[in-house]
Order: sequence, then C-alpha cells, then structure tokens
Amino acid sequence: MAEPKKMYISYNNIHKLCQKVAKEILAKNERPDIIIAITGGGMIPARIIRSFLKVKGEKNIPIQAIGLSLYEDMGVDDTVETIGKEVIRTQWLDFMALDKHFDSLIGKKVLIVDEVDDTRTTLHYAVTELEKEIEVQQKRLNRLNEETTLSVFVLHNKDKPKKADLPAKMMETGHYMAAVTVPDEWLCYPWEADDIEEHTELAKQQGND
Repeated sequence: MAEPKKMYISYNNIHKLCQKVAKEILAKNERPDIIIAITGGGMIPARIIRSFLKVKGEKNIPIQAIGLSLYEDMGVDDTVETIGKEVIRTQWLDFMALDKHFDSLIGKKVLIVDEVDDTRTTLHYAVTELEKEIEVQQKRLNRLNEETTLSVFVLHNKDKPKKADLPAKMMETGHYMAAVTVPDEWLCYPWEADDIEEHTELAKQQGND
C-alpha cells in the first residue's frame, strides 16, 4: 500500500487559524466561559485561541483538559491512519481547580477544542459525555431551566464520511467551528515533528505557513 499524502502544518498557520476563529466567536458575542481541551492535539490550539478571546476587563477564560484515548485496530499496515473502535476516558474535569463560584457547567458557554475532526468519534464522545454530566448536574442542583451551550472548535475538518454525529442543533446554529476543511490526508502537526525547521519548510512549500 502506498504511503498516504502528508500535509504539513506550521505553528504560524495554527496561530492564524485560531485568531480567525476567535474573531468570529467574539463577533457573535459568544465568548466562552470555559475552554475544554481534548488532551494531545487540543492543548496548543486551546491555549492560543484563549489569547485571542481576551476581553479588556474580563478574567482569562479557564482551560480544563479531558483525556480521551482512541483504541485502534491497526490492521496489517500500521503506517496509515486508521479508524478508532473505542474511546476510553483517561482524564476528566476538575472543578476544584476552577474558581470557587464555578461549580458546574450549567448555564455556561463551553468551547471544546481539538486539532482535527477526522472520523468524529472522539468529538462525539466528548460532547455526549459532557451533555450527560450537565443533565446530572441540573437534576442534582434543581437547575433544569438553565441553558448550557456546547460549541466545538477544530483546526481542521477532514472532508470524509464520519463514523459518528454531533448534535443537529450544534451543527445548525454555527456552534461547530472548523477553521478549515481539508482533504482526507495525513496531517502532520508541528508538535509531532522531530526536526521543526524541516517541518516548517515543508509546510511553507505546501502553503500552510
């Protein structure tokens, strides 16, 4: 099997994509109350977009991390990207680390961040589990009438059939935000590079600088 085509992404490119989407969020007056980064690929874009979501006089948006491991069946050829079969939760929210008045997600604007929407399996899991947790909190605290808004931001959406769905309301109301949609190719992010100079040069050659 031929090696898949690779798309190299530079730090500069990621910086610009985060800036673009942050401007769109602020223009819609939908600055999040909390950012939830999916560990691994979501950590760096979450930190960058938070800088562009700063508003004078407002506190920095807290970032929480959730860890999700995608168990994969690599098959015969382990050089190609594969479809995960199961998502395992390895880390979840820590409300003790947040402000004392931030006791739940109820009524908040929540921005979930990852680097890529590939098969949508991980994003589906994250959104579904957060929805379940919010529902439990609402019942426990008797706050059933408060609306919580979940949004998703990814740097890249791969143009391919998805293995899972996100809520129709999220998709229809602009709360799913992909900075750019790309072909179904192997995405090479700078935090994975052994030689960052070579990586950046390859990204420039492809127009991803």
